[in-house]
Amino acid sequence: MSGAKALGIAASAALVLSVAGSIAQAQDSAGAANMTFFVTSVGSGKGADLGGLEGADRHCQNLAQAVGAGGKTWRAYLSTQATGGGTAVNARDRIGRGPWQNAKGVVIAKDVAELHGANNLTKQTAITEKGEIVKGRGDTPNTHDILTGSQPDGTAFAAGEDRTCGNWTKSGTEGAAMVGHHDRIGLDEQPPAKSWNSSHSTRGGCSQEALRGTGGAGLLYCFAAN
Repeated sequence: MSGAKALGIAASAALVLSVAGSIAQAQDSAGAANMTFFVTSVGSGKGADLGGLEGADRHCQNLAQAVGAGGKTWRAYLSTQATGGGTAVNARDRIGRGPWQNAKGVVIAKDVAELHGANNLTKQTAITEKGEIVKGRGDTPNTHDILTGSQPDGTAFAAGEDRTCGNWTKSGTEGAAMVGHHDRIGLDEQPPAKSWNSSHSTRGGCSQEALRGTGGAGLLYCFAAN
């Protein structure tokens, strides 16, 4: 084969790879633009201290902005408890009406009722804003604990026992938060996986270390509310 011909083939191959890369990038950008649900790829770094609901919402908004989906109003799926004279907030009331789809265009629920019923949340669909799978059972490390502070129907717990790490302001050895598990393998999984939004409370406090000890990293569910 002549040198010129070899160079021509190499150039053609490079062009094909470039075009394929551009198409893939465009598809990823379109997916992000249409995304209305994701699991955060990172936590706050301060355990369950998210800076309250405002800080948690800002975290969702910033992550969405970074992948080109910042044009929507993003809300963290979190409840707060009625403590210190405050009013409880229900996670289900913060996230809009739906439908919600992930970065790959897969619908996880068409409305609030379906989200808290027979939704399509599994390890394969509860992905990050980058379209990546979140590590769960069988992975190292397991980070399937998602902070919610919520009951199975998406409502807040009564005041009393802390289920929200001081309404998302604690990062020490005191307090606890209710978490859900994102990593159902399939909708007909046997034995059934624990709840996506209300599986168990954290143990040992609200620090990053405490969250890690029960299988978490301080991750959140984020929903586009508009």
